[in-house]
Amino acid sequence: MTWDYFDFSMVRSDQKNGTDIAINNPADISVIVIYFLVVLAVGIWAMVRTNRSTVGGFFLAGRSMVWWPIGASLFASNIGSGHFVGLAGTGAAAGIAIGGFEWNALVIVLILGWIFVPIYIKAGVVTMPEYLKKRFGGQRIRIYLSVLSLFLYIFTKISADMFSGAIFINQALKMNIYLAVIMLLLITALYTVTGGLAAVIYTDTLQTIIMVVGSFILMGFAFEKVGGYEGLQEKYMQAIPSNVGNYSATCYTPRADSFHIFRDALTGDMPWPGLIFGLTIQAGWYWCTDQVIVQRCLSAKNMSHVKAGCVLCGYLKLLPMFLMVLPGMISRVLYPDEVACVVPELCKEYCDTEVGCSNIAYPKLVVDLMPNGLRGLMLSVMLASLMSSLTSIFNSSSTLFTMDIYAKIRQKASEKELMIAGRLFMLVLIGISIAWIPIVQTAQSGQLFDYIQSVTSYLAPPIAAVFTLAIFCKRVNEPGAFYGMLIGLAIVTTYMMDVQCKQIKNLYRLCWSLRNSKEERIDLDADDWNENQDDSDMDMDESAPDPSCWRKAYNWFCGFDQKKAPKLSKEEEAELKKQLTDTSEKPLWRNVMNANAIILLCVCVFFHGFFG
Repeated sequence: MTWDYFDFSMVRSDQKNGTDIAINNPADISVIVIYFLVVLAVGIWAMVRTNRSTVGGFFLAGRSMVWWPIGASLFASNIGSGHFVGLAGTGAAAGIAIGGFEWNALVIVLILGWIFVPIYIKAGVVTMPEYLKKRFGGQRIRIYLSVLSLFLYIFTKISADMFSGAIFINQALKMNIYLAVIMLLLITALYTVTGGLAAVIYTDTLQTIIMVVGSFILMGFAFEKVGGYEGLQEKYMQAIPSNVGNYSATCYTPRADSFHIFRDALTGDMPWPGLIFGLTIQAGWYWCTDQVIVQRCLSAKNMSHVKAGCVLCGYLKLLPMFLMVLPGMISRVLYPDEVACVVPELCKEYCDTEVGCSNIAYPKLVVDLMPNGLRGLMLSVMLASLMSSLTSIFNSSSTLFTMDIYAKIRQKASEKELMIAGRLFMLVLIGISIAWIPIVQTAQSGQLFDYIQSVTSYLAPPIAAVFTLAIFCKRVNEPGAFYGMLIGLAIVTTYMMDVQCKQIKNLYRLCWSLRNSKEERIDLDADDWNENQDDSDMDMDESAPDPSCWRKAYNWFCGFDQKKAPKLSKEEEAELKKQLTDTSEKPLWRNVMNANAIILLCVCVFFHGFFG
């Protein structure tokens, strides 16, 4: 097949790694500038509108969020640029099975809203390690999970998203990958470091709209070029690079089962038992116990909004198969020499890495296929996915470090000190993630999504198992949970079921069977941050002089109150705690959400059956 058959210009494709900059016209530049202005406007509006002066306001948005920004933020936090690059790249290399990762979430996100979040809210926690500390007692399990989660964020989410975003910018602007990463981080730093969770959620909502609209437009252009889904099925199986060297045909020939989600249990690259059972364990860790996801649900004003947000996210998770995986396969059809290259020397020319160029499938589709203006819109889409994912991870990582590590080291730290420490930690996290990018670039034969899943699949199952047992099994104790996460559930299963269970009075509203208990819970190890806080720091100093103009500007930028809030009485603190741990719902909205959950499950079953 020739390029003329697809009505493509030979200019860009013949230049390989040329210096032509795709986005260098007024239409594209104008769209990108407008995008940044709108994002900054929304971020600043959210900063001004919300309370950022307290730990609850900064890390949980004051628990005032409604369902539609929660659902949009759940989706945007999950769908980073790593998905656009990774899903499309793996789709180009191996077919539609990778889309099963996204559809599996339809079920798990409902489990999050209906089972896990009610327990977390009743427990009155801010972070997931804090829940384990309340559930089992002791500090080691809390610190271990915090450190492990931060490592996972660095080695998978942050570095992979930065790398994938830089790939797109490199394809569009021919910019050095590290310079591209630094510019992206500077863009996201402003409202992430200063605005807190509320600013992140509201900007995530805007990013979701941009992502969905822009990627639908690209999908339409792409399917028009290959003649629809039927045309893709025919042409994808013939998408073989012209130069294959002396490599085996299995390295460059599309798989025979490329258009099936469920693949052979023995010979499939993604065997169906793993897709159904193994992936569910991994998804359970991510959707039900990961700080990035759960933190959005904890910001909801009530349980009905939590459930509605989860349902909205579930419907949005239907889209990546059509918006990312299939366009990635179309990219292989249109550019087989580049996207499906197998000769290391040629791959180095096309995408600056020798292990394969499937990661450029989506960016190349955007750069070569979209007209002026829309190309700028798609760059905005990629930036939106990157920024939404990074901002969410930075905020949640800061929460973990501040509440579960720093607050234990500095037990008398004030709220102001905690928020400053969390913001500074974001900067440290960024530097470590940049240093890890070269490893991501060469991992897993150049398929980014495979790298992400391979790392999490080793570390996620023990965490998912411990949380599940913690909620559903009252007899699980702290030694079993801790060592289970250290060396795996297989070795310590009998130890986890040790008959020395904790007294029931320590588990009220921390286990599923005790979720509705009204008795007062006696925490195994009471959280001592508030108790040990210096009282003098909490009281207003009436004799203190008025701050200078520079000091006032600094306080406003960081969201610090100019004056200390008055200390609440014990009765007021009890009433506030009761409101924050309330999971009651109005019967009408509870029934509406239950009906929506059933409909979403039916849709999920239909799609799995149709593409199975």
